[in-house]
Amino acid sequence: MNPLPSRLLVVTDRHGAAMPLPDRIGAALAGGARWIWLRDRDLPDDERAALAAALIGQVAAAGGRLTIGRDVALAERIGADGVHLGEAAAVAPARARLGARALLGLSAHSLSEVAAAREVGADYVTLSPIFASASKPGYGPALGLEGLRAACRLGLPVLALAGVTPATAPACLRAGAAGIAVMGGVMRAEDPAAAARDLLAACGHAQDELGGP
Repeated sequence: MNPLPSRLLVVTDRHGAAMPLPDRIGAALAGGARWIWLRDRDLPDDERAALAAALIGQVAAAGGRLTIGRDVALAERIGADGVHLGEAAAVAPARARLGARALLGLSAHSLSEVAAAREVGADYVTLSPIFASASKPGYGPALGLEGLRAACRLGLPVLALAGVTPATAPACLRAGAAGIAVMGGVMRAEDPAAAARDLLAACGHAQDELGGP
């Protein structure tokens, strides 16, 4: 299992961004973010590939890592650090194509999906919705901290996603989460650098309480 690069995974959404996405990601990196998931799956393939190629240089220059949403071929072509996949069956082919060091994640919305991700050798899952969120509608009722706690007991690193803020992030880590994944809190923030700093600080305070690294 590959280690996670950060306790904060920033998920892109150019629709929520008031500035061009590379500028917003640059601001998040300036605020300390070091792990970016390029989502934006509705872009035409050529535009998404150009955006990915621009972002990987930007993220690498800051010492960060870039994960591509679902597109294994694109991740391989640009030398991305990993892929975030939508189903457990995609993990083995992605591992075969990208190699043992690629960071492979899965989106999960239930305990059974977390268990399936563990069985196929994913490095982590994002679990959502933990709290109610405008960015993640349509995935059923919020799982809450109890749902998160149960998922974390399954033994795979879990990132809490949906409705996570600096105020709620510490509770997620205390429930056992390996970190948090945030879309709207950074993508729609007036100051994305400050948003990233605040989220990382909240994670740091929680980790100090728990006595971890």
